Amino acid sequence: MLSAMFRFALQLSLTLFLGVPTLAVGQAPAAKRPDAPQLAPYVPTPQEVVERMLVLAAVTKDDVLIDLGCGDGRIPITAAKQYGARGLGVDIDPQRIAEANANAKAAGVEHLVTFKLQDAMKTDVSGATVVTTYLLTASNLKLRPLLTSQLKPGSRIVTHSFGMGDWTPEKADSFTDAEGRNRMLYLYRADGKVRQ
Repeated sequence: MLSAMFRFALQLSLTLFLGVPTLAVGQAPAAKRPDAPQLAPYVPTPQEVVERMLVLAAVTKDDVLIDLGCGDGRIPITAAKQYGARGLGVDIDPQRIAEANANAKAAGVEHLVTFKLQDAMKTDVSGATVVTTYLLTASNLKLRPLLTSQLKPGSRIVTHSFGMGDWTPEKADSFTDAEGRNRMLYLYRADGKVRQ
């Protein structure tokens, strides 16, 4: 069985080489929003990594977390369940949004989290105190103008595996997960300056 990171790299390589998104073995195509670009192939963030992302961001019950490319919703759901934080997840795949809503209901946190079928590039993040992503560096770079123009100073941005280009992270967390895979998380802090 292929590791998640290997599958992610393979999907990314095929997407870039062929110019079209690829599907994991056994994955059925889903109707995505035609007006929204795919910022990364869907690869779920392992729960262990989710929890470390939230610790790195120092999430509390006073936070509003927005996950851009939320997949099955595990990051906002975990933030709500473990910390009482409110959250929003956006994704362009209706199948992922349906899963996220079902997962929130099963976790009993649907009163704290919302999931929207939406283009991450068009998401209003101005109310967020924490933004999380597991997107490609090129996609993170596309999001930078949105983040810098909307986030209040002090808001935290946590990325998994891929950084924000030439931005210097406030902290980085490099570790080996339970399956022996190397992981990298980055914490950035919005400073209120609009940069490109």
